[in-house]
Amino acid sequence: MDLTEGMFRHLVVTGRSRLALYLARIPAGLAIVVPLVAIGFTIVCTVCVTAAPAKLNFDGVNVPAGLSRAGLANWAEGHPDEVICNFDTRLGPSTPNASEINSVFNNVRCGNGVQFGPPPVSGGAKPTEAEIRAVAAQIARMDYADYASQFLSPSDSLMIYSGLWIELEAVIGFTVGLGLASLMGQRTVPVVLLIVLELILTPILSTNVIPHVINLQRGVVGLAMAHLEPGGLPLAFGGNSRGGISQLVPESTAVAACVIAAWLVGWTVLGAWRMMTRDA
Repeated sequence: MDLTEGMFRHLVVTGRSRLALYLARIPAGLAIVVPLVAIGFTIVCTVCVTAAPAKLNFDGVNVPAGLSRAGLANWAEGHPDEVICNFDTRLGPSTPNASEINSVFNNVRCGNGVQFGPPPVSGGAKPTEAEIRAVAAQIARMDYADYASQFLSPSDSLMIYSGLWIELEAVIGFTVGLGLASLMGQRTVPVVLLIVLELILTPILSTNVIPHVINLQRGVVGLAMAHLEPGGLPLAFGGNSRGGISQLVPESTAVAACVIAAWLVGWTVLGAWRMMTRDA
């Protein structure tokens, strides 16, 4: 920064307000950081789209990508052998038409696809081809949630939301780093502290509820950003979900937004205050 390079005194003697000098650094720095992040992210998205495989492999079956629930069911009716013999099917007491599905499973044979020949020794009635196709469509509808989570390349909306989220991360990192560097009067130690915060402290505080300090944990900006992370991305900090529930420390979206705003404003105020009170 200007202090360590001996330029701070020359800036002050220009007569320009110290507050204006500090605030001018924010848009100037972001004018460099934001485009660089955007260029890098654009390159990543381009590679993801252009290098994506031509077919979606779901449960070992090549399935058209991007189908609706009805579309997947219609496709399954035309490919009952692939669906019945390969799709992962979990039946429970509440599964609709579970007896019909079990009847098809018990009375058809998989090998080179479903064989519509005589049933095995189970003794059940041989299902008709229409029944087999209907069961295949039902299995497809049951597995649609898993199918919909698979994609060949990111959707446009996911890439846009992810790009904006990453840009916000960059804005926060720059603003906090600038304020911390101004407060400490150097660059090296603030960079080290930010790395420790991001890579060590934030993952620990974001995925482990510590009694009596949970509200302090919710004030960590990394946790707030994790709660704003686009849904199509892996959960932040390795906080894998259990039963579909995130293991991050709970926090509402409104609180997360307030935490982010507080960090941006707070570190800007601290950095500006230190520049205004520092000896030239």
